[in-house]
Amino acid sequence: MLSLVRAREAAVDDLRRKRQVISSLLLKHDRAYSGKTTWGAMHVRWLQEQSFAYPAQQVVLQEMVLAERHARERLGRIEAAIAELLPNWSLAPVVEALQALRGIRLVTAATIMVEAGDLGRFETARQFMGYLGLVPGERSTGNTVRRLGITKAGNGRLRRALVESAWTYRHPLRTGKLKHYVLEKLPAAVKDIAWKAQTRLCARYRALASRGKQLTVAVTAVAHELAGFVWAIGREVKSV
Repeated sequence: MLSLVRAREAAVDDLRRKRQVISSLLLKHDRAYSGKTTWGAMHVRWLQEQSFAYPAQQVVLQEMVLAERHARERLGRIEAAIAELLPNWSLAPVVEALQALRGIRLVTAATIMVEAGDLGRFETARQFMGYLGLVPGERSTGNTVRRLGITKAGNGRLRRALVESAWTYRHPLRTGKLKHYVLEKLPAAVKDIAWKAQTRLCARYRALASRGKQLTVAVTAVAHELAGFVWAIGREVKSV
């Protein structure tokens, strides 16, 4: 599973780079998409309809659009392989349970478990947070202790996955249809942890935002606490 998750990470980076190249080319020629969502079906159709005065420019755009499509399809194949092979993995039960948490779907849950391994090896939630580099650093001078930002000393891939998931807690409490389907198959204890996480973290974000904290600071603080709920579910559900 590790090789698949790392391959997906490389595919995501490759797709992002190809899209940046296309965006730069269009910006250079003052072409701006007026739709609401980029890289959806409507946006891709718009890209294919663009024409340039010089044939060389047209060929370049067509090749870039084709490369973006191939990168997108590659990413889709890798994600499909993760979903197909996941049930045979020893940590599959924990991956399934982690999807009870808002902002965490299959690929993110698999990434967390690939990077963290058995969560039972962390005796406390804070120990797990430290492994992620999501605990605040400090600087001591005499009797003065100054709090710093998070240490970022731990597993960067795992930290990024949790920070990306934490962005969803900016929005009001809700449980979508897909999440309801996931929750139906999980133990009551896991459902309770997930709901406690959502109520706690949504309130946490609102409190930080109301105090004027920067968006990234507030989301990172939410990710810090989200790690604790991930740890709690990992301790609740045993691997095969």
